[in-house]
Amino acid sequence: MTKKQEHALIQQIMAKDERSLHKLYHSYHDMVHDFIAKRISQTPIVEEVTQDVFISVLERLRDFRFQCSIKTFIYTIARNKVVDYYRKKKIKNILFSRLPSFVVESLSPVFMEDEIEKKELQQKLINTFAKLPHDYELVLRLKYIEEQSVKDIAAKLTKTCKSTESLIYRARQAFIQVFSVSS
Repeated sequence: MTKKQEHALIQQIMAKDERSLHKLYHSYHDMVHDFIAKRISQTPIVEEVTQDVFISVLERLRDFRFQCSIKTFIYTIARNKVVDYYRKKKIKNILFSRLPSFVVESLSPVFMEDEIEKKELQQKLINTFAKLPHDYELVLRLKYIEEQSVKDIAAKLTKTCKSTESLIYRARQAFIQVFSVSS
């Protein structure tokens, strides 16, 4: 697509021409999908991120100033969405998966390239667990580290399943709060 064609297409989309919007989507969908699929292996997530890219393209289109091609503009958004996906995945792993040392070891080198960053994260996780009340720390370890069921945790704590679920929920909320405050 030439710059003139891109400019006309963007103008038509801004004028709420649905056909132009469909043309943009169909012109770049496969390219974006393939780009994301090379970076994320789960097909449903690839589809979701691809859709997020086009939503962001639409949201940011009015700010597009033709300093680059529309293809570059879309690729930049796609790259940022992939980074956002991995950033969210990293946070989820940090908050809910394993003991601090195991979390650090299991994280991909994509997330942490040097040992200093790994050690800082490990220390932050240790500090976060240390600041939690004992019962919160205990249920988080049982649920997310030892991967025990709520029923088994309830039996160990001699509580009902419902009260154990509530305790786990409150413990997660406390963990998130303490972890984010120490950022």
